Amino acid sequence: MKTITTFYILLGLFLVSCQQKPIEVSNEPSTVTTLQEVLYKSLEVDGLQIAYREAGNPKNPTIVLLHGFPSSSHQYRKVLATLSDEYHLIAPDYPGFGNSDFPTSEEYDYTFDNLALTIDRFLEKKGLNEYAIMVQDYGAPVGFRIATAHPERITAIINQNGNAYEEGLGDAWQPIRELWADRNPTTENALLPVFSLDGLKWQYTHGTRNPETVNPDTWNLDYLRLSRPNAHKVNIDLFYDYQNNIKLYPKWQQYLREFQPPLLLVWGKNDAFFPESGATAFKKDVKNIDYNVYDTGHFALEEDGDAIIKKMRLFMNQVIK
Repeated sequence: MKTITTFYILLGLFLVSCQQKPIEVSNEPSTVTTLQEVLYKSLEVDGLQIAYREAGNPKNPTIVLLHGFPSSSHQYRKVLATLSDEYHLIAPDYPGFGNSDFPTSEEYDYTFDNLALTIDRFLEKKGLNEYAIMVQDYGAPVGFRIATAHPERITAIINQNGNAYEEGLGDAWQPIRELWADRNPTTENALLPVFSLDGLKWQYTHGTRNPETVNPDTWNLDYLRLSRPNAHKVNIDLFYDYQNNIKLYPKWQQYLREFQPPLLLVWGKNDAFFPESGATAFKKDVKNIDYNVYDTGHFALEEDGDAIIKKMRLFMNQVIK
């Protein structure tokens, strides 16, 4: 009985003390930031539905993530899931890629000029007039076209195996060079293994330290998309048009020399398409480079995503905030 009585006495004293000293609630804003969920959206651009992934607060600095071949915005899933606490992230799928519309060659001219024009209009319809770009593979010719058209909009460039120099073209380009020299059924058919399941897997796993670190969903998703009717033709059209990117390399290099955008290089050195020589070449034109090379392949984010994303955060915090 004494124990019960003592308990109620102590409880009463506690309640009285709470009334006498109300709990203080701070009016200071919280410094804790939280990751934002990834949203899967689409936007109509010139009659086409352009699919894109978006994450983060639009009031934060924006990073536009431009994908390569044979992938889509899916290749940036780790970036979207990790950096949305501090940055606004936009990752579009080009026409014919990912979840965007896939018009025929008669309905849409599959050239890098046209891909860049579509994505440029997409960004304008999104109301974005200031952003960093992250480029990889095809993302480089798309991104550098946008940068040279609107240099005032580019706050920084993050480059993961996105080439802009002839010395950055590796041995894997030989079959495509033969296509450039003479496009015919023989040189086109020589490229068909690229679209096979094994060929796509090779692009993701070649040059990696441990292929088991690469999610097989990557090449399986790409295989499904590249198995659609006319997909081989459309992509061979882009392979053929890639030679026009090389003609623009001097223009892109002049842009780098003149505007000196903050540049982060995060390069997979074992890339058969764009070896480390492509990364080193940027040193000729950009004065201050955050230069990082990783012992991995073409899709460096697959194996070294944690290290690359940490470097991205540090770089962006230094140059933007």
